[in-house]
Amino acid sequence: MKTLKTVVLSAIALFCSVTVAQAQDEVTLDFPNANAALQMAQYYVQGWKDMDLSKLQKNLAPKAMVYGLGAGNDSLNVAQHKQFLKESMQTYTYKITDELYLPVKVTNNWNEGEWVLCWGINTVTNKKTGKESRVRYHTAVLTENGNEIMGVYYFYDTGDVMRSQGFTITPPGK
Repeated sequence: MKTLKTVVLSAIALFCSVTVAQAQDEVTLDFPNANAALQMAQYYVQGWKDMDLSKLQKNLAPKAMVYGLGAGNDSLNVAQHKQFLKESMQTYTYKITDELYLPVKVTNNWNEGEWVLCWGINTVTNKKTGKESRVRYHTAVLTENGNEIMGVYYFYDTGDVMRSQGFTITPPGK
């Protein structure tokens, strides 16, 4: 009986160690292009801080796509991204604070690539009205070979956006 318990426990330990090893092969924080990817993502965000179109566009690959940006289309190519930014910066100012960045490399998965995950707060101010909206955001920046951005995926706390515009959230049945 003691031998059976030892064999079963050994099998469980082996299974867990193989599972952990496989998971480590799929996601890593340590990869050769991590620093270059991080710098590109930070430079992109600095473009928002400086309201500088050239910084926002500089590291985008010619075929890059931007998803979920503001009230824009669901997806924007590089030219559409630039046009959206021009129009947006005529109406609003942006103050980006509390940023946090995490470079991650994913292999053997649907979201394979070298990513930089970014979190922060974007305080958007309407230039005409002076109305401020404080919005928590998350972006996932897909980079390639440490030298260009292939995609930027924007995610916002839509509750922040709604409340800043005067909406209230009422539970069902109230």
